[in-house]
Amino acid sequence: MNGLVNPAAGHGATGEPTDGRLVLVGNAIVDLVMRVPALPERGGDTVSQDTNLTTGGGFNVLTAARRLGLPTLYVGAHGTGPFGDRVRADLAREGIEMVLDRVAEADTGFCVAFVDDGGERTFATSLGAEARLTEADATAVLAALRPGDMVQISGYGLAYPVNGPILASLVARLPEHTRVSLDPGPLVDQIPQEVLAPVLARCDWVSCNQREGRLLTGLADPYEGAAALAARLGPRTGVLLRADAAGCWLVPPGGEPLHLPGRRVTAVDSNGAGDAHTGAFLAFLGHGLDPIAAAQGANAAAAFAVTRHGPATGPTFDELFDFLDGDPPAALLSAALRR
Repeated sequence: MNGLVNPAAGHGATGEPTDGRLVLVGNAIVDLVMRVPALPERGGDTVSQDTNLTTGGGFNVLTAARRLGLPTLYVGAHGTGPFGDRVRADLAREGIEMVLDRVAEADTGFCVAFVDDGGERTFATSLGAEARLTEADATAVLAALRPGDMVQISGYGLAYPVNGPILASLVARLPEHTRVSLDPGPLVDQIPQEVLAPVLARCDWVSCNQREGRLLTGLADPYEGAAALAARLGPRTGVLLRADAAGCWLVPPGGEPLHLPGRRVTAVDSNGAGDAHTGAFLAFLGHGLDPIAAAQGANAAAAFAVTRHGPATGPTFDELFDFLDGDPPAALLSAALRR
């Protein structure tokens, strides 16, 4: 692996043990992915060229991090039924641990994802057991945490009427030794401020795409949006504003916006690209890389992901370095991870 130490062995860039995990307090659901030439007009219809049933949602973030050697833990709710069974089987296959017991009276929810010929995706989601967190669940999550863990929060959960207040209260009670990351998600403008504000106040990192950045700041320009969001959050919180093929804008805690170019590829499916970026970034941080190196690696992981069909297409280390094939990001990552 290009002379690298495999971070799964438990060491970060400095050679110090890395005991933390990525803990997802989010939603692992089932995706019904339909490839269509284009979205039909209102009242119209279209024929899917290809249809697949996969596990998605927060599963994509956990998978991206797990494939890059970071231990992962799913602490979201999951249901009783065929969708819940599928989610549990896929989590087990990827080596992702679970904490909560299944919800007896509901199945896990699902999302219909339409992917057009340009690789863009459009969603419609049906909520299930994952949207029924309880205070007892929150207590179980707190009990499962250990020093060094990174907690990932999804804006989807914050937007759910039941989950949102529970998650906001949970985040406020997280121990100081945990780092917190938020992906606001496409429903960010539907999250009540009394739910969103305490989560933002506790975040160490916020990672969003350009649309979400615009909804949070009112600014369409990615540089201005990243700077405004960082100013709103304060000097303890870092910002990643993902810009698709253009890479991302990184604002380290207390720093200035920095553009990190992406790798241009022929995209076949953008579904899950943001999740691959987020999972890879957090994995690299967990291995001890600095934010710039971690964001460079995340850009590469997201570029790899869009060249594959399906939502959970983040690369392994071997796949990532084969994909980069000696390009500058590969050298940067190699130097950062080499002992």
